[in-house]
Amino acid sequence: MTPGSNIPLTTARVAVDVAAPVRLDVSGLLLTADGKVRSDDDFVFYNQPTGPGVTYRSGNGTAPDAIVVDTAAVPPGIEKIVVTASPDAAGQTFQGIEPTATIKGADDGSVLATFTPPRLGNETALIVVEIYRRNGAWKARAVGQGYANGLAGIATDFGVSVDEPAPAAAAPAPAPQQAQPAPPLQAMAPPTTPPVDPRLAPPAPPTAAPAAAAPAPPAPSGKINLDKGRVSLQKNQTVSLVKGGRPLLAQVKMGLGWEPAFRGKDIDLDASVIAFGPQRNHVDSCYFGKLSILKGAIKHSGDNLTGEGGGDDEVIVVDLGRIPAEVTGLVFTVNSFSGQKFTEVAKAYCRLVDATTGEELVRFDLTHAEAQTGVMMAKLIRQYSGEWDMTAMGDFAKSRTVRGMVKPAAQAL
Repeated sequence: MTPGSNIPLTTARVAVDVAAPVRLDVSGLLLTADGKVRSDDDFVFYNQPTGPGVTYRSGNGTAPDAIVVDTAAVPPGIEKIVVTASPDAAGQTFQGIEPTATIKGADDGSVLATFTPPRLGNETALIVVEIYRRNGAWKARAVGQGYANGLAGIATDFGVSVDEPAPAAAAPAPAPQQAQPAPPLQAMAPPTTPPVDPRLAPPAPPTAAPAAAAPAPPAPSGKINLDKGRVSLQKNQTVSLVKGGRPLLAQVKMGLGWEPAFRGKDIDLDASVIAFGPQRNHVDSCYFGKLSILKGAIKHSGDNLTGEGGGDDEVIVVDLGRIPAEVTGLVFTVNSFSGQKFTEVAKAYCRLVDATTGEELVRFDLTHAEAQTGVMMAKLIRQYSGEWDMTAMGDFAKSRTVRGMVKPAAQAL
């Protein structure tokens, strides 16, 4: 699955395993239609392993932990169950340890789908997938939303309040390195006294610090939007196609341009876009030999055989509002059909333009080329909220045609 994609559940009981190279703590939260828990009883984890219709299953260190959902037993007021994960080691981020969620039939172990959130960084907690009710039927959605402030950030978003630590009273000098007890979790619903997940406690205040020292600000999420105007992306950086708080669901143009690096030498580069479904399955490709796909939602300007002239050499028009639901990812590629390597190409770039106003929204300049004949310039991923994210890629592959880019592009989603 790709972020934002969904599948129907073909069995009433499903298990969501979450595995990673390190030990993870896996939890489940039961949410009402307003996206909030009703009480602490709706938080299911290793220290409170059962809730209404939801169970935590430990892997005992030899298998992934899992959240098991019996959809037939979920109370009518619960609309979704979000499955979260955080590294067991305190303070560890998901950098380099991307988890994989496997959605299975809980009774027969049949695999329904898998999902690996792409390119995580400073996140210390993650909403991996959600099991949700839609028009009386149950579905699973890949989410991959990260939090740099740990599981407490997720809990706060879903209506669970974490008490701030009380000011320390004056007392004789404490014993060396004696840890402060973590404050309890308090829900916003009527008070109950179930076991508490210690990962939700805010960090203890420092025992000593220079007077001028200030608390470190929370780490940025790394994702930006279009509110402040044009964005210049670096490789692997992501921009959310949201402006003024609303997703950009309009016609956009992806312009790709290049120049020959050596005077007098024509280079025939071909721009293409590859459409993928939620299982990273190839849906269709738009290129010089197929100028329109998805019933006209994506159109190609036609082939440029030399790269001469200013401005965009090839343009692909994407109507975001008309992209069918079965397409959740688009990868924009450039191939050297004439066989020259990208080390012989200068000023390669891609840019996203508002097709209505002509305003340039996003630009990515490919400055470091490799001796290959194919490059994945950027990808658009539909998020579970409905908006689209664009990520600059700049990943090279050995292929002179779009056909050879399908497999590496699927792996890069």
